Amino acid sequence: MKDKFYAYLQNLQDTITTSLEAVDTKAKFKEDLWKRPEGGGGRTRVIEKGAVFEKGGVNTSSVYGKLPDTMQQYFGVEDADFYACGLSLVLHPKSPMLPTVHANWRYFEMYNSQGHLVDSWFGGGQDLTPYYLFEEDAIHFHSVCKTACDKHDLTFYPKFKEKCDNYFWNTHRNEARGIGGLFFDYCKTSEKMTMAHWYDFTTEIGNSFLESYLPIIEKRKAIAYTQAHRNWQEIRRGRYVEFNLVHDKGTLFGLKTNGRIESILMSLPPHVQWTYNHTPKKGSEEAKLLSILKQPKQWVV
Repeated sequence: MKDKFYAYLQNLQDTITTSLEAVDTKAKFKEDLWKRPEGGGGRTRVIEKGAVFEKGGVNTSSVYGKLPDTMQQYFGVEDADFYACGLSLVLHPKSPMLPTVHANWRYFEMYNSQGHLVDSWFGGGQDLTPYYLFEEDAIHFHSVCKTACDKHDLTFYPKFKEKCDNYFWNTHRNEARGIGGLFFDYCKTSEKMTMAHWYDFTTEIGNSFLESYLPIIEKRKAIAYTQAHRNWQEIRRGRYVEFNLVHDKGTLFGLKTNGRIESILMSLPPHVQWTYNHTPKKGSEEAKLLSILKQPKQWVV
């Protein structure tokens, strides 16, 4: 399963980066191959200073070895080894009229001291972080997510949408990071789902990513904006950074397993502001966004 899924992820990485370069028209992804001393490695691809994308990364990794003590305590195991592979992407467009997007699809295995597989699961999701809210874009993104989920189980979209709303929540700000999407984790063998079924589901979501995001970029990339719009984008980017460094489990897992720091922190935007006690004008588009972020919304039924 791990070889099959990692091969899929590498092919998906190729598809996504090629499509994004075609949309940007100016910048190309730079590839960085790396190895982890404890075992495994990855393929990091970063795009910067493009016509559309100010910074973005589409990374694959396949790592293995001794599960660190902190993670053994987290999982409640002793003397365990692990294998993990995944594709993680974050795209920060230059225009504040375009949303940041994050997506991740991953597979994890755990082994006992004899090297026997004792647990395995899939996880992943995708979520949208706009700076100016176009409701039809939010509906489009969630509709694609729902369509992909519905092919496998009609309960998946509402369940994984709620998990996304709960996960991408900046508790110290009491607001959502963005308008959500899907988040699923610890997807294991059950009476209804085999690991083969979870593979099919996870790859279905991965294959739907470009359909969920690129039409939004094409529709909004020519909209004019001002420096005031840009300032708001950079203030909201600060909230994005706060979530990734304070709450995100993937970031914390990477740091605790001696992951490659440049790949882990590629999700951070290049230009950010922390303006003291910034409050948008009542009735403004900025205030409208904040009101949505205070309470998760049902975008599609």
